[in-house]
Amino acid sequence: MKVWVINAEGGIDGLQMIDRDIPKPGPGEILVRLKANSINYRDLSTIKNAAARGIAGERIPNSDGAGIVEDVGPGGTAFKKSDRVVGTFFQDWLSGSIHEGVMASALGGPIDGLLCEYALLEERGALHMPDHLSFEEAATLPCAGLTAWHCLIEGGGARAGQTVLLLGTGGVSIFAQQIAKASGIRTILTSSSDEKLDRAKALGADVLINYRDCPNWEEKVMEATDGRGVDLVVEVGGAGTLEKSIASVRVGGRISLVGILTGGQMDPTSIMRKSITLQGIYVGPRDMFERFNAALLQNDIHPVIDASVEFADAKEAYRMMEKAGHFGKIVVTI
Repeated sequence: MKVWVINAEGGIDGLQMIDRDIPKPGPGEILVRLKANSINYRDLSTIKNAAARGIAGERIPNSDGAGIVEDVGPGGTAFKKSDRVVGTFFQDWLSGSIHEGVMASALGGPIDGLLCEYALLEERGALHMPDHLSFEEAATLPCAGLTAWHCLIEGGGARAGQTVLLLGTGGVSIFAQQIAKASGIRTILTSSSDEKLDRAKALGADVLINYRDCPNWEEKVMEATDGRGVDLVVEVGGAGTLEKSIASVRVGGRISLVGILTGGQMDPTSIMRKSITLQGIYVGPRDMFERFNAALLQNDIHPVIDASVEFADAKEAYRMMEKAGHFGKIVVTI
């Protein structure tokens, strides 16, 4: 089978396609013929900074993939041949709060990921795909999709009638927009592109702010909330945007922090003064993924795919991610 592997020093250009034997599933394992992957900023960062992340040998990248069960291990599993499945980001996080032991089971980092033709997954590290989704759509769910659900609903506690702030138009933010629209939650969304803002409006975004035209966008957020501030921010920028997010949230509000897309530093004093809850979100457990999938099916939500590239051209997907011109998700078809 063909697999892509990381070269610890080479970045995107150092990615190599090599041949490996198709593995055999052991007890409690399934062999999945991958049909699609999706790209996350985390995948790009891992490839570009592999040595710093402790990756020295050949490591298959990408946490997110969907495909067909080709074989099951001795004794059988909850899955059968020909089932359509999607992997979980953390193979060992089944439920409850995250803990240190979970971290070593992240696909495409500590262990091999899914940018390959066949992969072994733990039975507990896979779910049946929502029936209404294609393989390409399902491949976008494990990281960006579940993170958005966690930030907004299960971790963020957002409810119908509340207002949330979404930064940019990447995978997490666009998933959050779709979830919010289905949940009766008002959204304020930022972008540097009027074209992307128009696309977000078509998805139901209520207030649109071009942060290039309006660098003090937190003032526009306060105007749009009559000076109160939003109930929740899905913060994907990190330190570079966090101060503006803090200025945008109401007293006693919440910020779900998931991204490190921008550099910079910030003074935490205002977090205390406004009694803000600042919570780091790192994807979510398997049972939360099941609830997220049920919501997608119930509301007939289809992930937004901006671009699709062939497996042989996978490097191009990372270059697209690096340019940050996408709206929603970038996928690789296998």
